[in-house]
Amino acid sequence: MTDVLSRRDLDFLLYEWLDVVAVTSRKRFAEHSKDTFDAVLDLSADLAHKHFAPHNKTADANEPTMRPDGTVEMIPEVKAALDAYAAAGLIAGSFDESVGGMQLPTTVARAAMAWFQAANASTSSYPFLTIANANLLAEYGTEQQIDDYVRPMLEGRWFGTMCLSEPQAGSSLADITTRAVPQDDGSYRVTGTKMWISGGDHELTENIVHLVLAKTPGGGPGVKGISLFIVPKYLPGADGAAGERNDVTLVGLNH
Repeated sequence: MTDVLSRRDLDFLLYEWLDVVAVTSRKRFAEHSKDTFDAVLDLSADLAHKHFAPHNKTADANEPTMRPDGTVEMIPEVKAALDAYAAAGLIAGSFDESVGGMQLPTTVARAAMAWFQAANASTSSYPFLTIANANLLAEYGTEQQIDDYVRPMLEGRWFGTMCLSEPQAGSSLADITTRAVPQDDGSYRVTGTKMWISGGDHELTENIVHLVLAKTPGGGPGVKGISLFIVPKYLPGADGAAGERNDVTLVGLNH
């Protein structure tokens, strides 16, 4: 198979231009070396060639469809590829060891992701979005939110999205109409419609964690009063598994 990416170019960027091995002198990356970086890159190249590149054209010719029951159907190769990616631990590549991550330098983790994006941009978007979602929650979420949402995403059991755009507003934040009203139990009731949400619904994982931008009461005009809310497809259960179905509904697909 023709290589989807030049390993020589990647090595030049990482080792000769950026001198990424130098970061191993820092405490956070002290357990890493060029050998561990190469191992991650080799693994990524192998998975990209075996599981992502082969169905790139097939996926374009067979777009996801919405079944009569509201679930999403797609070619099985997508799930097989993502299961292999998750099993390799690559979703957690740059995250702290304390949450199950490899604690790789972000530069190396992004270089590893480049193999998958070059091999299959559409399938690689699922972990790409999940990593971004988990990264935000790991940085700003509470310990409970990290346990409930970040850990399952890093394990690949749940995927994540970002819900900004709306039918009437596009990506103009000042014009969004989704509302979040506080409830007596400390939660918020979020009401509205989001559109063009990559990975917005599927059967690839047990759950989907949506990060939803919405306005709160009394927040003022324009972008004032906008907050970010965790809206899972299924509420997390006491055992860490996906529990009761949340009131999140798919109304259509865009290609």
